[in-house]
Amino acid sequence: MKALVYHGPGKRSWQEFPDPALIDPTDAIVRVDAVTICGTDLHILKGDVPETTPGRVLGHEAVGTVVEAGTGVAGVRVGDRVLASCISACGRCGYCRVGRYGQCLGGGGWILGHTIDGVQAEYVRVPFADTSTYRLPDSVTDEAALLLADILPTSYEVGVLAGRVSPGQSVAVVGAGPIGLAAITTAKLFSPSRIIAIDKAQARCDAAKDFGADASLPPDERCAEQVMAMTDGLGVDVAIEAVGIPETFELATRLVRPGGHVANIGVHGKPAVLHLEDLWIKDVTITTGLVDTFSTATLLRMTAAGRFDSGAFVTHRFGLDEMQDAYDVFDRAAETGALKVALFRT
Repeated sequence: MKALVYHGPGKRSWQEFPDPALIDPTDAIVRVDAVTICGTDLHILKGDVPETTPGRVLGHEAVGTVVEAGTGVAGVRVGDRVLASCISACGRCGYCRVGRYGQCLGGGGWILGHTIDGVQAEYVRVPFADTSTYRLPDSVTDEAALLLADILPTSYEVGVLAGRVSPGQSVAVVGAGPIGLAAITTAKLFSPSRIIAIDKAQARCDAAKDFGADASLPPDERCAEQVMAMTDGLGVDVAIEAVGIPETFELATRLVRPGGHVANIGVHGKPAVLHLEDLWIKDVTITTGLVDTFSTATLLRMTAAGRFDSGAFVTHRFGLDEMQDAYDVFDRAAETGALKVALFRT
């Protein structure tokens, strides 16, 4: 088969790669029909995720068709169209038993495209298929389902729910890339009074308004002052960091009001300064997290009901064999205007 293989920082290739095979009885082999690229893949290519070693197939967001299933798989069958979740879950360990699938101790968690070969390929082995895939109804397109593999549950769980967004609150989303836009989309489910998007790219600020932000700002020296002016001089109730660099995390901590919440979603590859000299007295809660995908089934029902406009997220479409071109477009999002790219089997 062909697959997108990581060869160390800054190096990738779309190349011949061995076909996946069943290893455990709970595995399934899935033919990849649609796949996308995540900002985390770009972090890997920058060398920010040392656990991902050269020779690994990247990718953790895909929709496909089951072509083979192990003897221990009962929930999906050959021919089923499924979503392959970014998080694999053994379903048996202590963390899985309480819905903390991202911290799975039984061989799951974020493994696809991280510590085992991922989904940016023509076929993929999906471990724990019963608890790590979702059968898709006919009413949900492959493209719409792609958003449920990672960005919608991540923004909803790690940003909105962990940040405890509530009706009438003010929310700042630092970073208006795909995750930030998904945070805006899912925050709106809780009717906040104001959502402020912050991004250095004007195209993404414009997109944030299309997705429901009430205001957008660049992250310049006046940003914090302007946010204070919009929030009675106090700052926002919830600041969601959706980039993953020190500057954006530190900005989020400057925007939050006393008693507020900073919810970090971004994947960080470098240390950030935690300004406790300012924060210690402000009763600020800071949360971090890896998505658990406990919300995927709920978000799938909402997608089937037409509650999310998936077409607004996907700005560029490619054939699967155009993987390198898709990466180039996604990596230059400030120039290309790319939000989410989708690649399809042709």
